[in-house]
Amino acid sequence: MFRSLHMKLVMIMLLLVTSLMAVVGAFLMTSVTNFYIDDFYEQMSEVFGESNAAFVSSLREEAAQEDGAARLQTMLEAYSGTLSIDSRNRNYYILDGRSGEVLASSNEDGQLLEQTENILTARNGEVGDHSDLAASYMDVAIPISGGDNSFIIYIRDSRTTVSSLNSELLFIILQALLVGLLVSVLLSFLLAKTMIDPIEKLTEGAERIATGDFDETLAVESTDEIGVLTTTFNEMASVLHSTLEAVENERNKLDTLFLHMSDGVVAYDGSGKLIHCNPAACELLGRTADECVYSELFESICPFSHVITMQRSDYVEGELTIGERSVELYFAPFSDEESGGVLIVLHDVTEHRKTEERRKEFVANVSHELRTPLTNVRSYAETIREAGDDLSRETENDFLDVVISETDRMTHIVQDLLTLSRLDSGRSEMNMARFPFSAAIDSVLRSTELEARRHKHELTHDYSENLPLIMGDRGRIEQVMLNVLSNAVKYTPDGGHIRVTAGSEGETVWMEVADDGIGIPEADRSRIFERFYRVDKARSRESGGTGLGLSIATEIVQRHHGSLTLVDRPGPGTTVRLELPITQPIGGEDSHE
Repeated sequence: MFRSLHMKLVMIMLLLVTSLMAVVGAFLMTSVTNFYIDDFYEQMSEVFGESNAAFVSSLREEAAQEDGAARLQTMLEAYSGTLSIDSRNRNYYILDGRSGEVLASSNEDGQLLEQTENILTARNGEVGDHSDLAASYMDVAIPISGGDNSFIIYIRDSRTTVSSLNSELLFIILQALLVGLLVSVLLSFLLAKTMIDPIEKLTEGAERIATGDFDETLAVESTDEIGVLTTTFNEMASVLHSTLEAVENERNKLDTLFLHMSDGVVAYDGSGKLIHCNPAACELLGRTADECVYSELFESICPFSHVITMQRSDYVEGELTIGERSVELYFAPFSDEESGGVLIVLHDVTEHRKTEERRKEFVANVSHELRTPLTNVRSYAETIREAGDDLSRETENDFLDVVISETDRMTHIVQDLLTLSRLDSGRSEMNMARFPFSAAIDSVLRSTELEARRHKHELTHDYSENLPLIMGDRGRIEQVMLNVLSNAVKYTPDGGHIRVTAGSEGETVWMEVADDGIGIPEADRSRIFERFYRVDKARSRESGGTGLGLSIATEIVQRHHGSLTLVDRPGPGTTVRLELPITQPIGGEDSHE
């Protein structure tokens, strides 16, 4: 209960009033006591002091008489009004100056008078006027000597009046204290309410902000410090709201980035516990987030203790092989005000490695394809030069035919490479226009009919003349069809069967070329569309093939947003399927007529 600010303010006011009244009461009571004591000694000084030397001299004369004690009593009785003698509170005593025995007094119990410090001082011949605030009385002892007689006039006040006055004063102070406490309680409650109500509103506002509610602002009801605090609080809440929204936006951006980025990101805290793993990382590692344990996956590549102690600007590279995938790893430490951890970025380089391997293989194939005809040309040319007139004209012409054939072969290779280069770079323009798909097939069949007869092939076809018009570059599409059909003619043993079929399905047209030739082994089917890849290299060279025809055809079909695939079917031979969209996508470079 006393922990609340309200009760603390009330208690402070009560303690303040109580302390103040206690100090004032103690000061008043001490002042009253000092006043009466001072008044008593001033009164005694006026009667027995130098200012009243005649009276003192008369006392000494009376003391010198034989009945000095009685005479002194008579004179003191005469001065009892001046001395304020009152048998109940203040009395006088006449003592023997030597023995201190009471000889006469205004109090009937004077024989029981104790020997005080002032009496002892007077017995030594000096005036005893020492005052003691702690004593219950006030007294003064004046030695009076006359002739052979020695007396002490002793005046004693019991302080009853002072005590009664102090009691009344204490009662008044207690009454005032009680009233003051009641008033202070009321004032403190009013003061506490005035101060605490705005603070309680500020507390409620802070609690709302803590729960994320920034909709309400506090009303500023005054211009004092509380009002300034309320205004500052509202401004702080507004700034905090803006800051939290900015932080939330940045967090959402980062979450979206981590969620959809192709590279994997894995983060561990300082103890090695997983704190973040995006979907790309799970896919690359082939594990769920709970299974991505650092010690099992990365400890052998880069120890956790090494990474966590590195500088923030440093990083460590590594590589991890998962099945057929090659993943590059980048280890880097991170830290904040409370703790640190390790961040790992995973980059899939499988396709990059395959591309590099294909590039090397492509360069090797190009070198090999060009080296063979160049070697033949050089060999035959050197033979012709060295033989001179010894070589018959017929043999020389045969050698020159070989040189021309090999030169034509190199020319075809270079032309095909240039075509692929233009298609890869997008520099090869497509003359897009609508044309009958069936008419293009007819044209290709006519072009290959003579070659098929030469090989004694049976070339048949089955398709409707009413196939839809398609959008595309007719010359390029016919080039693809011719390449597929020519391969069927070349690689089918003489006397084979070749069948061409076509049709349409929805927004797509298709053509299939099926033969019963040598076929393609299962191991080679996935690579048949690669550049310079040939199943039977010897026969391909004999037929004049460069190994680039299907690669060029694939590039052309992809530029038309179609596909060129091998069809799985039982029995010998090969079936190649061409699919093309009837209309090209709007907005692409190939969409205009």
